[in-house]
Amino acid sequence: MTNTIEIRRFETPDDALDMKEHGGINIVRMRGGATGMHAIFEPGWTWEKDEKPLLGSPDSCPMHHTGYCISGRLVVRMLDTGVETPIATGDFFEIPPGHDAYVEGSERVELILFEPPAHQH
Repeated sequence: MTNTIEIRRFETPDDALDMKEHGGINIVRMRGGATGMHAIFEPGWTWEKDEKPLLGSPDSCPMHHTGYCISGRLVVRMLDTGVETPIATGDFFEIPPGHDAYVEGSERVELILFEPPAHQH
């Protein structure tokens, strides 16, 4: 770590997942290892149809997510239990691996997701 402040913008991402007309995720990585993601999911977006193929088609989303919902309503379903949990504007959330999701309603979903640096031994 250095003692300088680092600023990144989602407009100039290190990586991106393009989900065509249904949105996408811009990803920035900080020098210290933290990752930030700005996700936009348009009405009609589903994890199954729009994101799963970009991840190699796993049975469910293999990632743990910590984030904040800026707008819209995302419904997340845990595959092992079938429990669906809505995430709405203003919610700070944690989602364990093993889920899928879909946009509910006619409003776009906008999320900021955070990932801490990988644990180093």
